[in-house]
Amino acid sequence: MRRTAGALAGLVLLLTAACSSGEDTNQNRSGQTGFVSGNGRVSTFGADQRKPAPDFGGETLDGKTWQYADHKGKVVVLNVWGSWCPPCRKEAPALIAAHKQLGADVQFIGLNTRDLDKAPARKFVQEFGVTFPSLYDPSGKQLLGFRGQISPSSIPSTLVIDKQGRVAARVIGEVTTQTLVGMVADAD
Repeated sequence: MRRTAGALAGLVLLLTAACSSGEDTNQNRSGQTGFVSGNGRVSTFGADQRKPAPDFGGETLDGKTWQYADHKGKVVVLNVWGSWCPPCRKEAPALIAAHKQLGADVQFIGLNTRDLDKAPARKFVQEFGVTFPSLYDPSGKQLLGFRGQISPSSIPSTLVIDKQGRVAARVIGEVTTQTLVGMVADAD
């Protein structure tokens, strides 16, 4: 019985680590810490604590070119996802709803990582009706540019980049529509 319980606990830990690093993050909003919304851990950063987002970009899943530099001066929402990741599938409707609610004033961009073939990623986009572009990053090279802001094993993760090009907020794990809309409002 103990061996079965131990094996089950190990499996749960392994599955949890597969899509999220479990890294502890804190929120800096009026002295409150450890704010958790939905299943994701949320961190917000005051204007004096924000670090610049790296310059990133490349080929999208549909073969076009997308560069962050072309969108500076706008709030940008970056969502890191993989078609193989169950929490990514669970949060997709929330991202789509936030994208619709926030409109054209906010640039959404996905960062598809570790899908070694575009077919599963394209199927994910089609299945969920994702209308914003996603960079194709099978090796995780683009994701590594965010080291210190997102752990390469933190999938899904969402960053809100302010109009000055600084990371204003992040969610490690699934994000909800309400949380994401609030993060964008705080970053503007």
